[in-house]
Amino acid sequence: MKIQLPDFPWDTLAPLVEVARAHPDGVVDLSVGTPVDPTPEIVQRALADAANAPGYPTTAGLPELTDACRGWLRRRAGVGSDVGILPTIGSKEMVAWLPTGMGLGDKDVVVIPEVAYPTYHVGAGVAGAQVIATDDVEQVDGASLIWLNTPSNPTGAVLDIERMAQIVTWARSRAIPVVSDECYFELGWEKQPVSLLDPRVNNGDVSGLLSVHSLSKRSSMAGYRFGFVAGDSSLVAPLLATRKHLGMMVPTPVQRAAIAAYNDDEHVEIQRGLYERRRTALRTALEGAGFRIDESEAGLYLWATRDEDAWATTRWFADLGIIVAPGTFYGDDSHVRVALTATDERVTAASARLSAI
Repeated sequence: MKIQLPDFPWDTLAPLVEVARAHPDGVVDLSVGTPVDPTPEIVQRALADAANAPGYPTTAGLPELTDACRGWLRRRAGVGSDVGILPTIGSKEMVAWLPTGMGLGDKDVVVIPEVAYPTYHVGAGVAGAQVIATDDVEQVDGASLIWLNTPSNPTGAVLDIERMAQIVTWARSRAIPVVSDECYFELGWEKQPVSLLDPRVNNGDVSGLLSVHSLSKRSSMAGYRFGFVAGDSSLVAPLLATRKHLGMMVPTPVQRAAIAAYNDDEHVEIQRGLYERRRTALRTALEGAGFRIDESEAGLYLWATRDEDAWATTRWFADLGIIVAPGTFYGDDSHVRVALTATDERVTAASARLSAI
C-alpha cells in the first residue's frame, strides 16, 4: 500500500517567512513551538554523565526511568495506579505511529478532535485508517480509536473532568481505546489540565486508556526527543513488542537525562514563569491590536482571531516581521496560532510592533 500524505504544512509558510525576514528589526518566529531557553543544568549533567553508553538500550527503558515517569504522574497528575510506561523518541512519533502499532487498517476509524494537531490525521493515514474529526465522539459509529488532546494544540482548550469521564464511559461500553495527548499538561493558566489517567476521570481504572507525555516544552528538551506513553498495560504491551522489532529505542544517555528531568519540579516552575511573562506581554499586545483571544486556557499558544481569513491574518503578521501559524493547518480558517516560544527580547519586539498599530 502506498502511503498518501499531505504536504508538510510549514513548508507552505516559506514565502511569508521570507517576507517576515525582510523586516528591518528582524524576524520574530512565533509559528512553531520550538523552545528557546537553555536546557536545565541538572538535565545536561545527567546526559554528560551517561555519555559512555557502548551497549544497546532496551526498548522498555531503564527501571529507574519507569519509576521516574510513574513518580511524576503520581506527584503532578494524581495518577495513583502503577500504570504501564513506554518511552518514546519524542511524543510526535508516538502520535504518528500509534494507529499502526495498534494494528489498525483500512477497515478502522480513528476519531480526532475537530480542530487538531495535523499528526493525528497523518498517523491514521499511515495505518490506512479512516479519520473523522469531531468533538462529538458519541455520534461516531464504529470507531476503533479516539484521540483526545488536553490542553489542546492549537487552541489551548482544556477538557474538564465531567466531559472526559463521559467519553471514557461511552468508549468503554463499546470497547474503544481512548488516548489523550497531554504534552502541555504542566502549562495550565486560566484552567488546570486534568489527565485521562486521573482517578476522578476513570474511577481508578485505566483499562482501555493511554496518555502521551513529553519533556520538550516543560523542560526545554525538544532536541533530546523524549516522551512516554502511559496507561493500560494490556495496550502498552503490544506497542512495546512492535517497537522491539522496529528498533525504536530511546538512547541510554537521553533516558538518564529524562530521569533527572522527571525527578525535578523546580526547573519546571522557573520555565512556567518565563512562559507566563511572555504570554501576558503577547496577549496584551494582540488584544490592543484588535485581536480576540479564544480559549487559550492552557498550553504554549494564544489562539487569536480578527474574524477574517486565517491566511490573510498570517500575511498581515508577516508584514510586521512576525511569523504565526494559520489555523488552516489545524482545521480552522479564521484563527492563527501564536507561540510563546521566543526569547524575551523577541517577544518585546513583537509586542512593540503590535502596540504601534
